[in-house]
Amino acid sequence: MSKKTIRDITVEQKRVLVRVDLNLPIDEATGQIIDDSRIKAVLPTIKYLTEHQARVILISHLGRPKGKVVEKLRMGSIAARLSEILGQPVEITRDCVGPEAASAVNKMQDGDVILLENLRFHPEEEANNADFARSLASLADIYVNDAFGTAHRAHASVVGVTEYLPSVAGLLLEKEIKNLSGILKNPTHPFAALLGGAKVSDKVAMIDNIMAKVNFILIGGGMAASFLKAQGYDVGSSSVESDIVAVADRLLKHAQDSGVQLLLPNDVVVTDDITLRGSAETVPIGDIPANRYIVDIGPKTIERFRDTLRGCRTVFWNGPMGIYEIKQFATGTLTLARVIASLEATTVIGGGSTADAITDLGLADKFSFVSTGGGASLDFLSGKTLPGIAALPDKEP
Repeated sequence: MSKKTIRDITVEQKRVLVRVDLNLPIDEATGQIIDDSRIKAVLPTIKYLTEHQARVILISHLGRPKGKVVEKLRMGSIAARLSEILGQPVEITRDCVGPEAASAVNKMQDGDVILLENLRFHPEEEANNADFARSLASLADIYVNDAFGTAHRAHASVVGVTEYLPSVAGLLLEKEIKNLSGILKNPTHPFAALLGGAKVSDKVAMIDNIMAKVNFILIGGGMAASFLKAQGYDVGSSSVESDIVAVADRLLKHAQDSGVQLLLPNDVVVTDDITLRGSAETVPIGDIPANRYIVDIGPKTIERFRDTLRGCRTVFWNGPMGIYEIKQFATGTLTLARVIASLEATTVIGGGSTADAITDLGLADKFSFVSTGGGASLDFLSGKTLPGIAALPDKEP
């Protein structure tokens, strides 16, 4: 899959509408940005455009305002941080469409950058409303999608606007497609998928799609409870997707039939209090107390997973091994993060909370690629068509 990009078109003196994903985590108490890595991820596209004298009009969402103006979800703090990182002023508008937005765009000079207000203040954005898409398109000459994190959403700023403007991919979107396609089409073996997080249901399609491509699937996190339940273990008070137990059993049989080693925990960390005050106890999977929750993989499982990963040449990781936000339940996630970061292998992180964890550890630059889209990367690796990518023209041979 190869899409036409900003390198393939003339952008000089053009008004370029760029869909980016600046949905950054913000501290509710202070209003301060917690992690600006998504800004840094789109800098190559922004700098390419400004260096080629384009007029750059950035659009993004922030949070879930549900089609209403929510003051704490305005984009002002993001524009300020972007301005600092970019090294030039970034104007912010009070709306993403309408007279003020049009006026701000009309005043732009070549090389200028502005950020329009939160797209999701308008319900028409998520509804992929044609009139709203046309209003966005009227501001520009060219549309660029550089928001892989929303490429699986058929929204007005992702899909609808492509009906009204010449459209291409940005450099980040190009990079996402290249890296995720690489581990699907031509991975170096042995290839392991390390999967965690809360739900099996989020990953069923992806597991099915990669089964013929991997050598190992390592399961941790909350989703391990459903697989253990499928094997007949009592998982205590751990949350189990009841309708997924049969699916987990099918996946176990699918792996066996495919010659894939699907490794589950053989010991786990449990607690009766999933808070900062909770105590951690390690037990074998056959001895999980009825009133305890699984909150991490245990030391024997960590050692087994580590030994498996050290023999691999390609690793894809999506989902923490436990509740890593709480120190006493974070050992599995943190240990395996360091293990994978040290490998001489192609190592790809599937966005979401896994990306947050390695960023917190300062290890992001030790991985081959860190996707900016959790849900989008899962859909991509599931073999699904992502609307935001499908809407862009293919590169000419």
